[in-house]
Amino acid sequence: MEMKTHDDDLSKFEAEGAAPLPAPDDHGYVEKDGARIWYATYGSGRPVILLHGGLGHSGNWGYQVPVLVGNGYRTILIDSRGHGRSTRDARPFSYELMASDVLAVMDALHLEKVGLVGWSDGAVIALMLAMKTPTRVAGVFFFACNVDPSGAKEFVFTPIIGRCLNRHKQDYKQLSATPDQFEPFAEAVSLMQQTEPNYSADDLAKVSVPVVIIHSEHDEFIKREHAEYLARTIPHAEFVDLPGVSHFAPLQRPAQFNNAMLEFLSKTFALSATATT
Repeated sequence: MEMKTHDDDLSKFEAEGAAPLPAPDDHGYVEKDGARIWYATYGSGRPVILLHGGLGHSGNWGYQVPVLVGNGYRTILIDSRGHGRSTRDARPFSYELMASDVLAVMDALHLEKVGLVGWSDGAVIALMLAMKTPTRVAGVFFFACNVDPSGAKEFVFTPIIGRCLNRHKQDYKQLSATPDQFEPFAEAVSLMQQTEPNYSADDLAKVSVPVVIIHSEHDEFIKREHAEYLARTIPHAEFVDLPGVSHFAPLQRPAQFNNAMLEFLSKTFALSATATT
């Protein structure tokens, strides 16, 4: 499904959400540390996990799933702890906890090694998995996130951010086990984002899996020089610039985002196959 449409101002996303997800081959919950973590799987082939951004949920990948399945990837969606259909306990949010949830789903689905596509908070979770369990990660497509406080721009509210938030609120009300708790949920996520992650250049230098750093020309949250620093500091990382889009590129111009994602995955799994033969 090639997406010709643009939704640069997110008015379509605000009104309708992303494209509806296809029917999953399998879906359910994994019980982990006081939470129920929702997952769904689509298609067959080399496994790719998509990790969504803060306050969002797996349905935000509606333009990516059919393209991945059509290109021969088994695509796995996970709602991060407390997001979408997944529940949470009283503990504060942390990227480490959410990364361990992803591993729990991988174990439940008997996934030895996966490609990870992370958007914003999901990108940090993906990178953390690559650091902690490199043997389980074929590569990381790191889109639109900082790894220390210096990488974040000063927050400026824009109409696009407002439309995205409106959609997230509607979806939360519809999907969550605690539908009236969006405000405290958003505050708890924001607290995590203000205090985490905080990786040093030495931490980044230890990453041993293929990584591509994707930066949008108009990202509202992440400084371009930070993305360039990540690409320089992570060994053998690549830097890819997406012109004309912002922090919401997978929704704004899906074809452009998908092309970068597919190129990375095909290279990553080719490398992974070479390494294991």
